[in-house]
Amino acid sequence: MPRYLRVSLESRGVSCRAKLLDDEAPRTAHAVWQALPLSGQVFHGKYARNEIYNLVPAFAETEPGKENTTVTPIPGDLCYFAFDGNDLATPSHGYGQGEGPVPPAPGSGEDLQLQHIIDLAVFYGRNNLLLNGDQGWVPGNVYGTIVQGLEEFAMACNDIWMSGARGETLTYARDE
Repeated sequence: MPRYLRVSLESRGVSCRAKLLDDEAPRTAHAVWQALPLSGQVFHGKYARNEIYNLVPAFAETEPGKENTTVTPIPGDLCYFAFDGNDLATPSHGYGQGEGPVPPAPGSGEDLQLQHIIDLAVFYGRNNLLLNGDQGWVPGNVYGTIVQGLEEFAMACNDIWMSGARGETLTYARDE
């Protein structure tokens, strides 16, 4: 039985429907489904081109590892990336010593360098290439695909690129 997500940009009042790729990425799809809803500040990709994403603390009981990976996502792909604090907390990303995009969870005892961070991305246009000047190739797990509402959602994503992401929240929730 197919499972669906609702992906929303809260302030812009737009959402789309995505199907989980349970056959192609079963571990990743399961981990995301179990963690829903997930929500956080949206960012627009700097390197990948037509990408929005949010960063959340690791949520999987067991890290899914690589499956159904790509470095050339297509419009409508939902991708999962796992990073540690050292991958993202670099001066090239605008962070100083001891700073990073997602603070450690209160009481976790983790410092930023040890923290596992999950990047949940939506690709809304063509010609994406997951190549980071600091890290090299950055393959992502494609765990879902947008099946409804991509055109309107892509216009809102482009508005994030042109107008800014401040105050916008990207939310993933079950859509049954």
